[in-house]
Formats: sequence, structure tokens, C-alpha cells
Amino acid sequence: MAESAHGRFFPYDAPYENQREAISGVYDALSADRDVLFEGACGTGKTLAALVPALSFARETGKTVAITTNVHQQTRQFVEEARAIRQEEPIRAAVFRGKASMCHIDVGYEECQVLRDATKEVVDLEEDERDLANRQAELLERAQAGDESATEARSAVMDELGSVEADLEDLREQSVCEHYYENLTTDTDAFYDWLYEGVRTPDEIYDYAEREGLCGYELLKNGMEGVDLVVCNYHHLLDPAIRDAFFRWLGRDPEDVICVFDEAHNVERTAREHATRTLAETTLDSALAELAEADDSRAKEAENVIGAFREALVSTYDDELGFGARERVGEDWEDLSIATSEGRDDLTMEFLAAYEGEGIDVDIDAALSLGTALDRQYDRAYRDGETDVRRDCQTLSAAAFIETWLAEGTNGAHFPVLSVRRGPEGVYGRAELYACIPRAVTQDLFEEVHSTVLMSATLRPFDVTADVLGLDDPATMAFDLSFPEHRRRTYAVETPALFASARDDPRTQETIADTLRDVVRFTPGNSLLFFPSYSEAERYHRLLDGTVDSTLHLDQPGVRAEGMRREFTGSENAALFTSLWGTLTEGVSFDGDDARTVAVVGVPYPYLDDRLRAVETAYGEAFGDGESGGGGSGGEDDAGWRYAVEIPTIRKTRQALGRVLRSPEDFGARLLLDERYTERATREMGKYAVRETFPPEERAEIVDVAPEKLKFALLNFYADMDAYDGPAPTP
Repeated sequence: MAESAHGRFFPYDAPYENQREAISGVYDALSADRDVLFEGACGTGKTLAALVPALSFARETGKTVAITTNVHQQTRQFVEEARAIRQEEPIRAAVFRGKASMCHIDVGYEECQVLRDATKEVVDLEEDERDLANRQAELLERAQAGDESATEARSAVMDELGSVEADLEDLREQSVCEHYYENLTTDTDAFYDWLYEGVRTPDEIYDYAEREGLCGYELLKNGMEGVDLVVCNYHHLLDPAIRDAFFRWLGRDPEDVICVFDEAHNVERTAREHATRTLAETTLDSALAELAEADDSRAKEAENVIGAFREALVSTYDDELGFGARERVGEDWEDLSIATSEGRDDLTMEFLAAYEGEGIDVDIDAALSLGTALDRQYDRAYRDGETDVRRDCQTLSAAAFIETWLAEGTNGAHFPVLSVRRGPEGVYGRAELYACIPRAVTQDLFEEVHSTVLMSATLRPFDVTADVLGLDDPATMAFDLSFPEHRRRTYAVETPALFASARDDPRTQETIADTLRDVVRFTPGNSLLFFPSYSEAERYHRLLDGTVDSTLHLDQPGVRAEGMRREFTGSENAALFTSLWGTLTEGVSFDGDDARTVAVVGVPYPYLDDRLRAVETAYGEAFGDGESGGGGSGGEDDAGWRYAVEIPTIRKTRQALGRVLRSPEDFGARLLLDERYTERATREMGKYAVRETFPPEERAEIVDVAPEKLKFALLNFYADMDAYDGPAPTP
């Protein structure tokens, strides 16, 4: 790629044609200080198409590129690409991970901060002690030579030295981090020489530091300033507090950072998680116990508001659970419905009724004030070695949440939720302010940094992504599969619409099961089968079990994706039954025979619980015409339904279809089993049809086929590919 100024960062012989065009487009957008929405089909080299122009522009303008993902496999891919780039063009790259996974002594964030401060204070005092000792020795020599002024000066130095030694003795009795102490007191040049001889992973850094008795996390933090490229996770950029610190470690102002988000269709969900706030009953109990111990006039006022909220929380979930429901509560959080059609939610109304103080705002202010004082007290106790761990102030946590609950519980951007679960002591509750509008988190980031590149195989419709995340006039580019068209087929199979109400219909089940048998039988290699839920996957796994000459694998909740993937790909002529909403739809690679055919069964809309309906309503109000706004109508002009439900569902479907066809040499079939995907449905089924939600070039490739004809279509396609090992199956 020598013809371009930034081609030196491309580590291979030549880019795909789409890559070449994308590299040019991204570079032009960065030069114009614009964000980029970049959609590229799975396996078409999006990472390099974004990294190459970003690194080139950053090198020219003195900036740093931060590339991030929420998928572990993609992080490994970033490391490989960075290493390949470094072979062609010298870059300084760092791979950053959270402190929890790199700590050598396994302490939490607060404890780590205190230990760092205490350790730094010890090192500083030791340096002062050495300086004073050298000074008094020098003065002693002069005094012995007859310099009377030196005698007086030495006396003052000795007093100061004694004070420092006493302080040191006290500090050494407190908690310090020996690993961090070694960082500060030994020569670490060898570490940094090693670090930037290549692209080191966090595990490699941890192992090196462990061998040398150092803290790898702090060394990495201190060595990231001015790097060309940093690989990190979503939290480093989407959490405002972490982001500020992260940019400081990079030694960059926000406007000197270019952020590249991979799997960017997940940014919406992750941003929503960062904006969501929770308060558990156990925290309220701890806060009340803390207040009972506090000898402070503000404790009574704080107890008024925190005690009333706890009473309301318990009373509300007791009422909602009803007779016999408590015994059925499990170990996972289960939402209870507390929303009302008008006014405040049930929990807030119970809280207002239970409160008996002189004024909620006054008592909350008192609780916050007392909580802040207690938090400082706990911090000092840990620093002074009076406690082994840094105690968290539960009063401060509870008061801050209650203040936010009252202020934001009705603003539409947050939705009040009450959940219960079973713990060791029985059922307990949790209040939650669920964030509906993620742009409250993302928009500030996009406005602060120089530019952001968001890339994914499923970002379209671009206007929806821009609205939801708060992007202002982004550059957009979309590239379909550039691999040979004759090596792929996409079929919409006219099986019955798998509405929730139709899933138990024996005739529907029989038609789908028969079609899936044909899929498994006529696929030369493995078949990857996605369903609306794990229960549906289990249903059809059971219906096909023993009826096909293939190994059938059933994915289940809680099973590690990588383990399941290895088990499946290690089989021949196998089928994997899984949920579209599970962990195998993205960031997991299936190459060649690992998955020749992928099928999505049904239109896998998520369950419309209160949370999703709240998002639907919020999106309808934010992005609709004012006449719609949720409620699940699914009408053509219902922005809430489109933004919150239909588009995310089809994105998930497209992600699943992308598990096959990972290279130009690959081939495979992609199947959509539900009549709602067909052209006929577009004409006849109105709002239930979903074909039009796919991008135009993908719609153009979809071929409608009757269930009984699918086996012939697969047979002809795979026979043309000469894919069968031996005689082809007989229909």
C-alpha cells in the first residue's frame, strides 16, 4: 500500500478493495475532525481499516489512538494486529486492563489508593531521612573543624531528622504495598525496555512484575504517557471517572485522543449499564447500623430518610410478591412491577408515606454531610493502620442514591425498578434507577475527544445509532461482503411465523423440526442454529435428538462460550443449538467447516419486560414525532418500537448470520427460518414483516424458499462448491 501516505502502517501485502476505500474515508474524516460510523461485514478487516488511518493521522498530529472492545477475543486480535503493524512501522503500544485482574495482593480499588499514598509517603520520608542524614554528617565534619555555625545548624537538622525518623517508624507500622514500594525504590528501566520491545499483554506484564516483586499495573500506568496506541476495554472510556484518569495516564488532553470502538453496536448497552444506579437492602441495613454507632447530631436526620426508604422497599416488595410468591424467589434478581400509569412509582409513594422527619431535602443533606465525614474518618483509620481494610461508608452510598432516586425517577431518562432475590438470610430487595437513554454517557465523550470511530458489522441504520449515542453529523460508510457472491447463499424460509403464541403449536414445531433436520443433513460440515431463547433451543434439540446422524450440542445459560465453541468445532457434521441472545452470536469465530450453515429460527424479539418498555417509551419520546412513544404497538411510525426493539433484534440476527463466511476462500449458507423475513410478508403482513429492516444490499441477496424446497437449495449450492466428502445426500 505504498501509494498512500499512511500505507506504511498496513502490515500485509495489500488491503481488500473495501479496506482501501475505508482507510481513505476514515483518514479524511479524522482530518476533518469528524466522528465515523463504519459498518463492514464480518471478516472484512474492519480493525485494520480503522487502525491504519487512525495511527497515521495520530502520528502526524501528535495524538494517541485508543482502541477498545467488550469482547475478549477481539482484544487478542487487536494485540496480533498491533504486533504485525510494529513489524512494519515502529509504534509504542500498551495493552491496558483493569486493576482487579492485575493486582498482586488482591485488594480493592479504595484499599489500593490508600496503600499507594501510604507507600509513597514512606518513600518520600526515607528520601528526606537520607538527605538529612547526609546533611548532618556534613555539618558534623564542619563543626569538628571549628565551624561554630555548623554546630548550631546541625542541632536543628538533628531535630528535624528525629522527627522524620519518628514519622517513619509510625508509617512502617501501617499498611504499605511492597510491590509498589519496589516500583518506587528500584531501577525500572529494564522493565520499560522490555515493555516496548514488543506489544505486551497484561498477563505478560503481570508475570514479569510478579517475578521481580514489582506492581505491573502501576508500572504500566506510569509508562503509557505518549504511546501511539493503547488497547483497553469499554469501561476505560465510557465511565467518566475512569476516563479522566485514563487520559491523564496517557498524558493526553481529550482532544488529543482518537477513540476506536469495535463491536460498537454494544456501546448502547454498556453506556446504559454505566448510567444505571442501584441500592440494595443490605446496604440500607449497613447504613442504619452505621448510624446507630455514630455519635453525631446528624445521625437522627439521616436515619429518618434512610430508615423510611428501607421500610418502603420491604413493604413494597412484600405487597408485590403476594401469597406464595416469596417461596418461589430464586438466587437471580427478579424484577417486580412498581411503575404506575401516572405519577410516581409505588416504592416512592411508600417512601413518602413512611417518612416522618421535618423535611426530606434537609434530612438528605444531613445524611450526605455525615456520610462524607464518616468516609473521611474511615479513610484515615485505614491509612493509620487502625483497620486492615478500607471501610466503605454505607450512609453516604444510601443517601446519594436516595437523592438521585427522587430527582431523576420521573425524568424519562431513568426508570425506577424494584428487584428481589434470595440470599443466605432469605429474600431481600434492591432499588434501581435503570438508564433508558445511553447518550447521557456517550455524548460527552464524543464531544471531548478529537474523533471517534465506531465500527461493527451491524451499525445501520446509521441515523438511529447517531440519535441513540448522541453523535453530531458523523461520517458514515458501509461495506458489504466483498467475498465472491457465488460462494454464499442467503435464504428466507417460509416456515410459520414463530410468534410467542404459536411456539407450542405442534404443527409449527413439526414444520420447523423437519426443516432443521434437512439443514443438518444437507450441510457438509457443522450447522449453527440460533433460537429466540435457550428454552426454544432446548425444545428443538430434544425434537431432533436421535433423528439425525449428527452430533447435537446444546448451549445453556452460564456455559463459557469458548469452551462450548471448542467442543462444537472439534466435532464433525455437528449442530449447535443456542440462543440468539447468548454469547455465541458475536466475537466468536467459526472458520471453514467449523460452521458451514447458520440458521436463525424465528424473529428473536427479546421479552418485553418493564425495562424494555421503559426504553421503548423513552426512545419514542426522544426520537418520535410526538404521537407515538412505545407501548409495543410496532406501528410503522413508532420510533420507540423501532429504536428499542426491532432494530436491535435485527442487528442481533445479522450478527448471528455473520458467524459464517470469514474469508474470501470460505463458503456457506445463511438461513432465516420464519415467513416474516420473506418478500411476501413485506406485502401482506404489514408491521410484522421485518425484511425491510435489513440493509438494501443484504435484502437483495435474500432468496425466498419453501420449507420443503430448502434441502434441494442446500444440496445444489454445496454440490456446486464440491463440498461433500463422498456422495451427496439423497433428498
